[in-house]
Order: sequence, then C-alpha cells, then structure tokens
Amino acid sequence: MRTADQHARVVVIGAGQAGLSVAWHLQRAGLTAGRDLVVLDRAPGTGGAWQFRWEALRLGLAHRVHDLPGMHEMGLHFDDADRSRPARDVVAEYYRRFEEHHDLRVRRPVAVTAVRREVESGPAGSTPALVVETRDDDGTTGVIRAEVVVNASGTWGTPFVPWVPGRDVFRGRQLDTTGYRDASEFAGQDIVVVGGGTSAIGFLLELDGVARTTRWFTRRPVVWSDDPDLALGAAVAAVEDQDRAAKAGRTLPSIVSGTGLPVSPRIRRGLARGLLQPEPMFVRLDADGVETATGEHVHADAVIWATGFRADLRHLAPLHLRTEAGGVVVEDGRAGAEPRLFLAGYGPQASTIGANRAGRRIARQVLAVLAADDGERSPARA
Repeated sequence: MRTADQHARVVVIGAGQAGLSVAWHLQRAGLTAGRDLVVLDRAPGTGGAWQFRWEALRLGLAHRVHDLPGMHEMGLHFDDADRSRPARDVVAEYYRRFEEHHDLRVRRPVAVTAVRREVESGPAGSTPALVVETRDDDGTTGVIRAEVVVNASGTWGTPFVPWVPGRDVFRGRQLDTTGYRDASEFAGQDIVVVGGGTSAIGFLLELDGVARTTRWFTRRPVVWSDDPDLALGAAVAAVEDQDRAAKAGRTLPSIVSGTGLPVSPRIRRGLARGLLQPEPMFVRLDADGVETATGEHVHADAVIWATGFRADLRHLAPLHLRTEAGGVVVEDGRAGAEPRLFLAGYGPQASTIGANRAGRRIARQVLAVLAADDGERSPARA
C-alpha cells in the first residue's frame, strides 16, 4: 500500500537527542510541526537509542545525558532524575514528555528506506528538493518531498564487529552491545568481553559474581584518566580529530581512543578487585573459545562484542556521499556533496552535549537555506 505523496519544508530523520534538538529550534523559529516540519523515527517509542539499552544501566553509570533545549521550561533536568530506575525508562519518559509538551508530532515507527535527489519530478518552477522514501510498520510506503533533510539517524542500528579469524566457527553465543539485556543470561558461564569503552566496562562490572569467569580483550591499550583537567583537554583534542576526519571525508576515529577512560568510584572499585584487567586482542576464535596473543586457550561460552558503532547512513546511499577514504565530507553539520542535507549528531557532534549544541547551529543553517529559497520564489527577485 502506498500513501499520498507529501511535501514538507524540512524532514528530520531520527528523534534522539540530535533530531529533537534540531526540531525544537526549527519549531521555535516558526516552522509548524507536522506540516512544514516532519520528524520521522523508526523506533517504536521515545528515547532514541536509550530505549534499547539494558535493564541494569542507570543514569550516572555511563556517559552523562544532557538536557534537551526546552526541557528547563518544563522543570525537567536529567541531573535530578531518579537514578534507581533503568536509564532507558527515565530517558524514554522525559523524551515523551518533551515531545508532547512541544507538540513535535513525531511519526513512528517509520523507516526511511532512501533519500535521493529529485530528478525533474517536481512542479515547474518549484524549489529543488530531496525525496525521502518511507515505510511504515504496517508496510505502507510513502514519499515526502523536502526542501531540506536533517539526518539524525545515529549509530545504534549499525554496531561494528571486527573480523577475527574463526569468528564463523565459534559454537558459543556471539552478541554485540545491542543484543545485551541482563547479566543473568550468562550466569555460571565463561564470558569474553571485547572492547575498550564504557559499555565493555559496564558489562564486566555487571557480570562480576554472576558469570563463572570473565576475560577482557581490547584492540588498543586502555588509558585510564584520573585528572579531570587532562581528561577535558583530551576530549577536546579527540573531538577536533573527529572534526578533521569529517571535513576530509575520512572514516571517523574512536573518541575513546583519544580521551581515555575516566575512573569513576565504581570503576575504581573494579580496578581494586582486579576485575578490570585488559589484555591484548586475541588472535583467533575456535569452536569453544579464543587463542590469546601469548598462545593461551581461553574457554568461552559467549563473546560480547562491545566494539562500538558506525554512523547509520545506509538510507543515504542514493546520494553517493561516500568518499574513497571511506567517510562522508561533513563540515559544521552540512554534507559537502549535498547542500540540502545536514547530518546532526555526526562525528564531533555525537555526544549528547555535542548534539545539543549542534542542533542550534544546524537549525540556523537550515533556516538560511529556506530563506534563500523564499527569496528566489519572490516576485521582487524574479
């Protein structure tokens, strides 16, 4: 089944932190949600990627969740949120209240299957547009013709699992971060955790006392950070590295590899117990475990790949944005190869605070594009 084609001035793809931030600023500038401004989200509920995170995760045990613009006027602050509840439930509730309060009219679950350039299909004399192809949860397809598209699809849909010899012969369970639900699933088992970020550490801490054994392997040495000032400087440098890579169209580097891992009280306790002892990446898997770099065989019932994510840009493939270097040229949120496309939450904007700040800047640029279109249509400019 196909719905009637629709026109919108701006389509925002994704209703996580970045997408909601941009949408709020655009609505505040005068765009009407549901008509001029259409926000699409493929997830079944509110909360962005947070709604899919594991039950045991609490606010304060992972990266800080920053408030959305417009939350303060509602009296909502994540710093005051109940930390005894699962983070996924708190974020989902706050985002739901935010969407309802500001009447953003997010359409979900709606998958964007493709974004392509319009090829002489618009009305005569109309503004050039991008065509957004959609599919609802019931299989209904549709097309939205947009003057500007803001892609805020995040990374949760594209977890990265590196190829390691033997990965296809291992008979145990393999899962990435998106598949982890609860430590109790691994009770009494030998577990290998791969990855050098906060998710890997969180899994190891939760599995302690539940799994029979855990071993931690990382592809690069883990750098612990005790000094807040040094950590801040490293974070700034890491974001600058991401920005340079985005401008050059290169594959984005890991943020954690540049910042180091801050040592929270919880992590400090894990270090004191000898639980958090990273080892160099193993060289291969076999049917029932892994072989370490020193030749030791480690039995494993399951391997958890907490090895990060890549930007989910598959639906943008018709625009041919990928460079030979493997990335997408993006400068200050704007795609170099398509001036009507903005990527919110990409690269240096990926953190919740980065996405928040970028929302304002991207909204201003979007409004400038719309104003230019209005000027070109004005009889005074004809």
